[in-house]
Amino acid sequence: MGTNQRPAWEYKTIEPPKGLTKRETIDPTAELNDLGADGWELTATIDYDKGGTKLLILKRPVYDE
Repeated sequence: MGTNQRPAWEYKTIEPPKGLTKRETIDPTAELNDLGADGWELTATIDYDKGGTKLLILKRPVYDE
């Protein structure tokens, strides 16, 4: 990337994995580590109005090939 170019990003959203009751969230650490190894970075969450996380938002830079 040149010094005058703005970085380009791609984005991904994932739902936190749910447990057997579909109410409790399972720890997403393993999935986030796998995504991190592929260059994804967790940047934000979207929460339900009354609590709980609905979506995880990730981004990574796009490189010219």
